[in-house]
Amino acid sequence: MSVDTADAPRQGSGAAQEAARRRTFAVISHPDAGKSTLTEALALHSQAISSAGAVHGKGDRRGVTSDWMAMEQDRGISITSAALRIDYEGRVLNLLDTPGHADFSEDTYRVLSAVDCAIMLLDSAKGLEPQTLKLFDVCRARKMPVITFVNKWDRPGREPLELLDEIEQRIGLRPTPLNWPVGIAGDFRGLIDRRSDGQYTKLTRTPGGAKKALEEPMSAEEAAETEQEAWTQSQEEIELLEALGADFDVESFLAGESSPVLFGAALSNFGVGQLLEAVVNLAPAPAAKEDVEGKPREVGKPFSGQVFKMQANMDKNHRDRMAFVRVSSGRFERGMVLTHAETGRPFATKYTQAVFGSDRTTIEEAFPGDVIALVNAQALSVGDTLYDGPKVVFPPIPSFAPEHFAVARAVDAGKYKQFQRGIAQLDAEGVVQVLTSDVRGEQAPVLAAVGPLQFDVVRHRMAEEFRSPIEASPLEYSVARRTDEDSAPGLHSLSGAEVLRRRSDGELLVLVNNKWRLRVIERDHPELFMEALLAGGVEENA
Repeated sequence: MSVDTADAPRQGSGAAQEAARRRTFAVISHPDAGKSTLTEALALHSQAISSAGAVHGKGDRRGVTSDWMAMEQDRGISITSAALRIDYEGRVLNLLDTPGHADFSEDTYRVLSAVDCAIMLLDSAKGLEPQTLKLFDVCRARKMPVITFVNKWDRPGREPLELLDEIEQRIGLRPTPLNWPVGIAGDFRGLIDRRSDGQYTKLTRTPGGAKKALEEPMSAEEAAETEQEAWTQSQEEIELLEALGADFDVESFLAGESSPVLFGAALSNFGVGQLLEAVVNLAPAPAAKEDVEGKPREVGKPFSGQVFKMQANMDKNHRDRMAFVRVSSGRFERGMVLTHAETGRPFATKYTQAVFGSDRTTIEEAFPGDVIALVNAQALSVGDTLYDGPKVVFPPIPSFAPEHFAVARAVDAGKYKQFQRGIAQLDAEGVVQVLTSDVRGEQAPVLAAVGPLQFDVVRHRMAEEFRSPIEASPLEYSVARRTDEDSAPGLHSLSGAEVLRRRSDGELLVLVNNKWRLRVIERDHPELFMEALLAGGVEENA
């Protein structure tokens, strides 16, 4: 039952109708495919911003809306995910930008647990890259619909039919182009809309790409006269697509079996408007979410939501801790007193905000599919459930299998309290996993990461935010497995292995030098329990 005794539990009155207006999606890609640039371009086309912040490339990224962290702006990469709420033509679009670099893929995985659809962004010259493949595996495991956007068509690249063939052959996803480029990659003339009797739109670059590209509709006759050989080639390619039956099918798209494909250039704002329309018209609205028992929590039920991300110090003036919650059901009203499922304790929501990059505004209500940011959420952690009315607990969000390990120590022993507070905060956010043991002690925790760049983030934030610079000394381990109390002493006594406890949940992990040593231990000590962790959203192969 609800802990808010002043009122009856808020029923989901109108929640189902409001959920139908929502589209909650993420952009996934390999690094440098143009993901943050596309995020800016989508915000520009929806009129959420007046000028794209990423149009000048990495040399001038301080204007980028989604990359708000100083380290992101300095390095020109996305390190943490960002949530952008956009109102567009009667719809509410919740766009979750994610890190593209493989070292931050765990943050991307958490974001994918909070969306209903993904935009898979491909570089026209490089096609499917390793990180794109890993992220698609996560989407496939979740049976998540995927819209493909082939980016950078204004630069030299590969043949469009070759890219479609690669998508189908390498990931088994049947591509169904919604539009088709006129002009080869690097000579981008315009786009043919395959769903509207071949309507052609000629595109003209705006100065610097800061504004929407100029679009000029043309008849087929005008296009043939203007574009000549490029038009003829595009018509031949479209005839081939029709012969192959590469037409959009909504059922196979929603089942994760096919992907609508669009071509464009985010930096020049070519084709971004068509992508935005595809998200609005094709991406699924929020649906019922299954709880830990496999029972669906319908969107019209009283409020429930799950924390998918923690972030501290977004506002340097207040040093707050913010929990990002995906609303799963019901209507949220600011000031509600919810129940924290993991502790059974009440959680007040007096300070609730909507986030647009680093800008924040107070939010009074939210509905399924929306992302709300709860301020001063010290009691919450990633994966926690909040609810009103009948109790619900959603499945936890798994952690990735770390592959890099380092011992953290405070440079200045006089700042040990700041050191403790900072390490605890970064652990709660999921920036790294923090492991401890009685042998090493609290003053020398082990940081466990998917990639080494995570250690750079920890060093930067510990020095800048918590005023406690650290040393992070690498350890000679590369494999982690889950173990139990019975097996821990035996594993800890073996050479090339060490047992530590995960600070966040108390789970025991055994760290091993390498996979060769792991196989030897498994062969010689079959009685000792070791279990694989998640890697890339699927079970790790030993």
